[in-house]
Amino acid sequence: MSQPERYDARGPLPVLAYYQMLGRLSAADLAKERSMLASLPGSPNTQIRQAMVIAHPRGAQETAKAMAMLEALLKSGDTQAIELQPVARLLMDHYAERLRLESQIERQGGQLKDSQRRVQELQEKLDGLADIERTLRAPSRSGKGGGQ
Repeated sequence: MSQPERYDARGPLPVLAYYQMLGRLSAADLAKERSMLASLPGSPNTQIRQAMVIAHPRGAQETAKAMAMLEALLKSGDTQAIELQPVARLLMDHYAERLRLESQIERQGGQLKDSQRRVQELQEKLDGLADIERTLRAPSRSGKGGGQ
């Protein structure tokens, strides 16, 4: 797909092909792609592509901003926007799920840190009790040994 066709091709299939093409780009190429899209007129075709680029995992990952762009496209009555709305809805669902999973990972990471901290505290208490037990046993052993 040539450079102009990449941005001008309309409809769901070229947009899906564009999404697939993004997966092969490096972070630097994604940044270039973002700049290129920013220089184009703000058509629904460009908006959906911008949303894909800014939410890409190897890019800036501005998922909330991408979702806002897609939401605007979903509310639009423009013929081109209506044509892209099924793909926009799919992307919205995908990005919402990604945000949910990222939030869950963050929460679980916090829970893991809390659990590790509690394990460390309990280990310190256990070590302290073991030290107390050793000091209590030590005099009684020496006392038995000295009396015989």
